[in-house]
Amino acid sequence: MAARLLAHDVSDLCLGKPSITSLPISATIHDALTELKSSEDTHISIWTCTHNHLVVSDDQLISECRCVGKICMVDIICYLCKEDNISDPSTALKSPVSVLMSHGRPARLLAHDVSDLCLGKPSITSLPISATIHDALTELKSSEDTHISIWTCTHNHLVVSDDQLISECRCVGKICMVDIICYLCKEDNISDPSTALKSPVSVLMSHGRPGVIQHVEPSFSLLQAIDLIINGAQNLVIPIKNKTTKRKQLRQYPTNAPTAHVGGREFCWLTQEDVVRFLLSSIGLFSPTAAFSIESLGIITTDFLTINYHSPASKAVHAIASSLVEQTSVAVIDDDGVLIGEISPFTLNYCDEMVAAAITTLSAGDLMAYIDCGGPPEDIIKLVEERLKERNLTGMLEEFSVYSSGIPFCSNNSSSDEESLPSPTTTRSGGRYNRSSSYSARIMRRAEAIVCYPGSSLVAVMIQAIAHRVSYVWVIEEDCSVVGIVRFCGMLEVFREHLERMCD
Repeated sequence: MAARLLAHDVSDLCLGKPSITSLPISATIHDALTELKSSEDTHISIWTCTHNHLVVSDDQLISECRCVGKICMVDIICYLCKEDNISDPSTALKSPVSVLMSHGRPARLLAHDVSDLCLGKPSITSLPISATIHDALTELKSSEDTHISIWTCTHNHLVVSDDQLISECRCVGKICMVDIICYLCKEDNISDPSTALKSPVSVLMSHGRPGVIQHVEPSFSLLQAIDLIINGAQNLVIPIKNKTTKRKQLRQYPTNAPTAHVGGREFCWLTQEDVVRFLLSSIGLFSPTAAFSIESLGIITTDFLTINYHSPASKAVHAIASSLVEQTSVAVIDDDGVLIGEISPFTLNYCDEMVAAAITTLSAGDLMAYIDCGGPPEDIIKLVEERLKERNLTGMLEEFSVYSSGIPFCSNNSSSDEESLPSPTTTRSGGRYNRSSSYSARIMRRAEAIVCYPGSSLVAVMIQAIAHRVSYVWVIEEDCSVVGIVRFCGMLEVFREHLERMCD
């Protein structure tokens, strides 16, 4: 019975169905109104062809004639209710039916501006560019944010009383824990981290890429935002209304101070993840493109960063900094190119700055065990201390000894029910990691890599990335060898092209 049911095609459902009432897209709203009043149908179909009611005699015309929408009485009523039309309905009815179709689902999606994506977004944590790296580190440790915005203005946490200052105050960059870790890994800084932390935050921004931070108005369209991201923007800074009174702003303690301006104006920022997550909520509009494989869409990037499992992790410092800029990761592979795990900025952002000591002294494989959540194994902690002594890095050794005395250890042979379960979408590394006590309430990440296959659908890869709060997914073959990486930027390019086709 099931086979007989599945053997039916849609033509079987058309038995007894009347032909649809139709109009060409060049028809006026008055034409549609006349048809609706004289028809038994509640909707009129709108077609691309302009010949008389689709009665054709040429096969070529039939193939070119497509239904592109539908019109009902509600469309006309809502159109007449507009302020420009209610005063002169007879003129409004002379408009083409195409104006009634602009409110369709694709148009509704495109009608959104960036302020719609800011709903519920917190104001960003900020520091002036004159602040030190130690200031940024303190903010990061006490903030829920993984990034701190850096601003040109030097007035107290951007609380100003002059409109001119508002226009001059711009966000020029962002700082995260990975920036600080990579900076401490430099040869001149690893021996004396306390002095390095006194440097201005501007030294951390020298490796950045121009255009990563963009100021936009709340009325900036979704399509414009996507274009900026495709062209390299990572954070769109948008003014938002502050519900806090001016008196309360001035009494706020400096730590975690938001970017506040005159009249209670603060700022939030949108990331690539925010835009992709928003598009995912309307994924049905992108059918069938969203169901296509990432391989067929051509969004697999084959140029990616790797390090061998047995190589010193210090060799990956430059790659880690580059992956932070590109919002990707560094793949840890064996001699056969098999993906074992990763050293990801997204993972390191939930670490303490003392990871710099581990990067300096451990292999890539041992580093994965160190940064994996659950607490670094005690033998690896001792190994880091021994190698710091061997290299006479007394400054870092003192800092690391104080740090390591306050973190939980994880036995090499420890296990949990969660670890014993294989994951179809991740490759696992050896140990687990727990941030220092100051980070115990933060989200913990693992050094496992989120993976997919060339045949995985675009929507499946999107969901993987968003679920794991990363902007990329590794692409592997059946033998776990790495073939590439898929990034949010590539996904957004596909959606941008699809939106263009829908608008044509």
